Formats: sequence, C-alpha cells, structure tokens
Amino acid sequence: MSAFSLADLEAIVASRAAAPAAESYTAASLAKGPVHCARKFGEEAIEAIIAATEGDHAGLVAESADVLYHLLVVWRARGIGLDEVMAELARRTTQSGHAEKASRPKVS
Repeated sequence: MSAFSLADLEAIVASRAAAPAAESYTAASLAKGPVHCARKFGEEAIEAIIAATEGDHAGLVAESADVLYHLLVVWRARGIGLDEVMAELARRTTQSGHAEKASRPKVS
C-alpha cells in the first residue's frame, strides 16, 4: 500500500491553489469558481461510474484518482478541509450504517 494519503493530496491542492492560474491547473480551476469545480467533479464521478459498470479495473483506478483530486478542489473552493470530513466519518462510525442513515433528517 502506498504511503501517499488524502492529507498529502490536500496539501498539494493547497500549494497549487496558491500558484498563478497560468501555471497551475488547480489554481485555474479555482479561479473559475466553485460551480466550475463542482461540475468537473461531477464529470469525473460519471466517468468513474462508467468504468465501474463496464468492469474496467484500470479505468476505475484512474477515474477514482481524478474523483478524489477534484473532490478536494471542490472542498477547497467551498472552504471545507479534510479534517472536517474525517471528523464526520468518525462520528458516523459510532453507530451502524442503518442507524446512522435513519438518524439523518428526511429530505422532501
């Protein structure tokens, strides 16, 4: 297993976000705003879904990497840190998945 972590990726996104947009894809994406970042994340998620449904192992690995990167860019665009998400995941693991889902507010 790789020693590379989501925290490492978050640090790279932060570093590249601070670079000039002409020199950094991350900075250029963020300069286009959160809606652009979210749409790009959505495109990558769809590509991952397609790879998964087609049984394309290598494609799913590659698209999953894109999904994680673009999700971190969306979080950055909206001021959310990995620590916040990890804290939420930790909170949810204190109960079963069924109980956690049942405790969520109903969306109508």
